[in-house]
Amino acid sequence: MPHVLVTGASGGIGSAICAVLAARGCAVTLHYQADAPGARRALAALAGSGHAVVQGDLGDPAAIERMWREASARAPINALVNNAGVFPDHPPLATAYGDWTAAWRRTLSVNLEGAAHLSYWAARAMAQQGGGRIVSISSRAAFRGELTAPAYAASKAGLNAFTQSLAKALAPRHVYAFVVAPGWVATERVAASISNPAVIADQPLGRVASPQEIAQVAAFCALDAPASMTGAVIDVNGASYLRT
Repeated sequence: MPHVLVTGASGGIGSAICAVLAARGCAVTLHYQADAPGARRALAALAGSGHAVVQGDLGDPAAIERMWREASARAPINALVNNAGVFPDHPPLATAYGDWTAAWRRTLSVNLEGAAHLSYWAARAMAQQGGGRIVSISSRAAFRGELTAPAYAASKAGLNAFTQSLAKALAPRHVYAFVVAPGWVATERVAASISNPAVIADQPLGRVASPQEIAQVAAFCALDAPASMTGAVIDVNGASYLRT
């Protein structure tokens, strides 16, 4: 039974990823930072058995190590899904400097450094185990920018580059790394935004992606993707942003 650690699993995309993995027969460890009730609800909804919850602030390197050791003590971790992220608004012409620097520190510490530090522990363990997979949830913002949250876009672009670096470094040890890059996703956190007609007008499908669609791709990377896909950045944005 594969053991998968999923960060940011208390709601939205994270809980959907956990549900798909559990339905595929995985034992899932769900990470959360602050939303304990959400994590418990996500845990209770999972099919199968062998699931657990861990807590940790991904902006704190010491908490990351503690959380990794707690999760991996249950069973060796075969796949890591770096899903957790923050998105504080900080438009450059309307944000005080103190708020600007705080937004950059927090966003990079969680979205990029947190994923990198957790992947450090995963990569070392998986290399010793003879293989594994690291899947990171990025965003189309990495390619098109974010008007009111430039640190978010920068963190996701960095996550893409970091993942590709991992893919090169770890391929000889049979540890494979992938990026899933969604656009808008219909989660509770962005419900107000995706009701905006301008957002829907930008979607060739006439709707934004569902969390389950992102989860299906993440689970494919964590369990099924061929080794030759390592380093791939997979767009899941309904053709709302196309790149070549």
